[in-house]
Amino acid sequence: MKYNIKELSLEEKIGQMIIIGLNTETSIKNLEEIIEKYKVGGVLLYKRNYHQNYEEMIEIVNKIKALNQKNKVPIFISIDQEGGRVNRTPKEFKNLPSANKLVKKSGEEDFVKLSGKITGEILHKLGVNMDFAPVLDIKRFSDDHAIGDRAFSENIEEVSKYGLEYIQALQEKGIISIAKHFPGHGATKTDSHFRLPKIDEEIETLEKEDMQPFKKAMEHKVDGILIGHLKIAKVTGKLPASMSRRFITKYIRKKYRYNGLVITDDVRMKGVRIRYGRNNAVKKAFLACNDMIIFKYDNDIGVIDKIIQLAKEDKIKMKRINKSVTRILKVKEQYTLNNALIEKDEAFIKDINKQIEEIREKVL
Repeated sequence: MKYNIKELSLEEKIGQMIIIGLNTETSIKNLEEIIEKYKVGGVLLYKRNYHQNYEEMIEIVNKIKALNQKNKVPIFISIDQEGGRVNRTPKEFKNLPSANKLVKKSGEEDFVKLSGKITGEILHKLGVNMDFAPVLDIKRFSDDHAIGDRAFSENIEEVSKYGLEYIQALQEKGIISIAKHFPGHGATKTDSHFRLPKIDEEIETLEKEDMQPFKKAMEHKVDGILIGHLKIAKVTGKLPASMSRRFITKYIRKKYRYNGLVITDDVRMKGVRIRYGRNNAVKKAFLACNDMIIFKYDNDIGVIDKIIQLAKEDKIKMKRINKSVTRILKVKEQYTLNNALIEKDEAFIKDINKQIEEIREKVL
C-alpha cells in the first residue's frame, strides 16, 4: 500500500518519528494515549510486558494492532532479539546461542544464517515486524562486557560477513533489520545504559575498523542503523553521536550516502537522562536529524507536544521532518505492514524449538 505524506498532519508526522519503549505496566495501560492520541510510528516491546508468556505477548501485539487500525499508517512493532543474553522471546521458545558462539562453530554449517532465519520466523509469527539486530560492533573485550559475546567476532571481515548474512535472513522472513550500535560500541569499555561512553580512537581509525561493518551493511541496503550514545574525541564534542547533527549528516548521509532509517538508541537511558534530562534528551535527538527517536514511557510522553510546538515555531524544519517521514513510510510500504491480528499457533512452537535445539546441541 502507498502512503501519501501530504495526507498526514504535522502531529501525525511527528508521531511517525517516535518509537515508544513499553517498559512498564503503566505504559501498557496507556496504549490508547500512545497510539490513538500521539499516533506513534512504533513501539518497542520488552519481556516484562508479557511476563515472558506467549499467550500474553500475542494479546499485547493484537491490542497494539487493533488500536492502530484507526490510524492512517501501520505501526512498527519492534523488539531487541539477538539470542544469548539478549533474548526477548516468550519462555515457551528455546533460546538461540549468542552471535559469537554461532560464529565460532560455523563452518560447513552456517549457524549464523540459520539463526537469523529462525529468529525471523519466530518474530513474524509473534507479529513483530522490526528487530534491533544484528550487533555489528567488534568484539574487543571479554564475553561479559556490554557488547562481549553479542558481537560476531574480533575480526572486522567476519563481523561484516556474518552481519550481512543475518540482515538478509531477517529481511527474507519479512523482518525489518536495524543494525547497531553505530559507530561502534565495541570501541569503549563503558556501558551506555549507565554512563556516556567516550571513544578515544581517532575518527580515521574508527572508519578503518569499527565503522566498516556498518558501511558494508549500508551498501547492502540494511533497513536502518541504530546510532549509539557514544562520544567521539574531536568529532562530536560534548555530545554523543546520537545527538550530533554534524556527525550524522557528515558520515551517514554524505560520506556513506545512506538513505535508510537512522534511529537513536533509547534517549532515556540512564547515562543520557542524567546528563541532559529526560525531556531535553528527546528534543536534542530530534534536532540532530535522526529519523526516529526511541524513548521509554516514563510517567508520561507529553514531551511529544513540545516537539510539535518546536516544529510549529520552525525550530525543527518541515523539510527535514518530511525527509524522515518519507523514509519511514517507504520502509512500511516495502514490508507491506498491516494491522491484521495475529493468531496463536502452539504447533509452531514445538516445530521451531526442535530446530533451535539442534543448533544448541552443535554450538553450546
